[in-house]
Amino acid sequence: MVHDFKLFPELTNRQMSLYYFESPHRQITDGFIATVVNVHDGDSIKLRWNERNFDFPCRLRDILAPELDMPGGLESKEFLEKQILNQEVYILIDPKDRVDKWGRILGRVIFRGMDLNTMSVDMGFSTAWGGP
Repeated sequence: MVHDFKLFPELTNRQMSLYYFESPHRQITDGFIATVVNVHDGDSIKLRWNERNFDFPCRLRDILAPELDMPGGLESKEFLEKQILNQEVYILIDPKDRVDKWGRILGRVIFRGMDLNTMSVDMGFSTAWGGP
């Protein structure tokens, strides 16, 4: 079995024992500082990190924002854009649950000491979610 690192650069914890040494780039297992280069929607961003030569997606953990075509979707995206687009953020990783089923890093976004995941929920741009 071969892993497609271009399509799924992040390995799940299960895959780490199988493909870790084949990975062409460093796997993320701890928190890190990166620049937000794109805000896809209210709970998905794209990051640039000096340890990699490509930008990669990050899903904000434990929140659920409306899709862009749903009520509040654009407002949720705009909230994140105004806060963190083109800014350096700290991505807090839970090493036991670091990658979602689509291969995106799961993280809490910390900017200027504020947890934007929690802030988004508190301000009504997303809802708390503890799903699988």
